[in-house]
Amino acid sequence: MSPPKQSLQDCVRENVETYFADLDGTAPANLHDMLMHAVEKPMLEVVMARAQFNQSRAAAWLGLNRNTLRKKLLEHGLIG
Repeated sequence: MSPPKQSLQDCVRENVETYFADLDGTAPANLHDMLMHAVEKPMLEVVMARAQFNQSRAAAWLGLNRNTLRKKLLEHGLIG
């Protein structure tokens, strides 16, 4: 029997806690932007693959306008 799966929220919490532990008391800078950027790229990669690289479908799944999705894909270097 496989172990219970950890929720996405718990994974994020655990990794943010680890990040703070690794800082060892040093104050973080731009934490929100850093975290959003770190989460957004892999999310876009997975969603695009699952949507068979159909931007309209992926945008609908993400609840984004297709132009917004395209901008994010460009920002993360996922399209040329």
